[in-house]
Amino acid sequence: MMFFPGVIGGSLTANDQLLDELRPRAFAIAYRMLGSVADAEDVVQEALLRVHDAMEAGERIESPAAYVSTVTTRLAIDELRSARARREKYFGEWLPEPLVGEHDDETSRNAEMANSLSLAFLILLESLSPEQRAALLLRDVFDYEYHEVAAVIGTTEANARQLTARARRHVAERRPRFEASRERRDELARRFYAAAREGDLAGIEALLAEDVVMRADGGGKVPTLVRPVYGRDRVARRMAAWFSRVSQVPGAELRSVEVNGQPGGMTLDENGGLVGVWALDIADGRIQSMTLIANPDKLRHIGPVGDVRALRARMGPIPTEEIGDEEENQ
Repeated sequence: MMFFPGVIGGSLTANDQLLDELRPRAFAIAYRMLGSVADAEDVVQEALLRVHDAMEAGERIESPAAYVSTVTTRLAIDELRSARARREKYFGEWLPEPLVGEHDDETSRNAEMANSLSLAFLILLESLSPEQRAALLLRDVFDYEYHEVAAVIGTTEANARQLTARARRHVAERRPRFEASRERRDELARRFYAAAREGDLAGIEALLAEDVVMRADGGGKVPTLVRPVYGRDRVARRMAAWFSRVSQVPGAELRSVEVNGQPGGMTLDENGGLVGVWALDIADGRIQSMTLIANPDKLRHIGPVGDVRALRARMGPIPTEEIGDEEENQ
């Protein structure tokens, strides 16, 4: 629970209760805009404090939800502009920080809301300008009217329409597809992880799309892929090599969890330390893409982080023909 200056003796005022209720909506916007849990939480904290100060000063706010959404979006646009420069210098491919299991969001409201949380979709949004990203999210995910999008971004309605249209065209061909049936999706994920634990190469291959893509983010801090791997055979070999060796380390574990609203998993070392989070994107009965977040800085909000290098040492060497030259071997 978030507390504000008006809290006395641990009890919330009416304004503080309202702000606490607004937090999930603010985080839903900020996280989708930034793809970073830490940055989103900073933006939300600042946005709610600004709204709190406005209410304490007696400012008349007709719609607190609209007010906090506007402040959050504008702060996120500013933060994304500065983050872009840092991400351009990032070692390897910058990927979003994962959300594991339950979280403060509105993913159950509709399919568009849930799918917009996936790592695959957030990766795609990285190719948009901050204003395009805001316009697309506000219009197509959060159901804002164009005049409302314009007011939030601080532009004209005509320009808001143009920003949204350009963003749609940019993502149209690469927009990820998702399995409509949760039961089918979860069953395929269960079969995938069963095959992965056994190092069953044929079993893994049978569940992958022909043009499946695998991405990873180690941030230069742990050995992992430095560029995407494409194709069923290459992805399957890497998955089988990694998971079969993890399963041979006593106490290490691959645990199935929900990641950003999609099937996923966590790799834990023998001490329960987190060394990686996986997300699977499933459509048409096949895994279309998989994303691994191994940068420890992007895992700390989930739980204690383990030592992936020590785990790899206990796993033994992975044959180079099963790795390929996409992997960073520090």
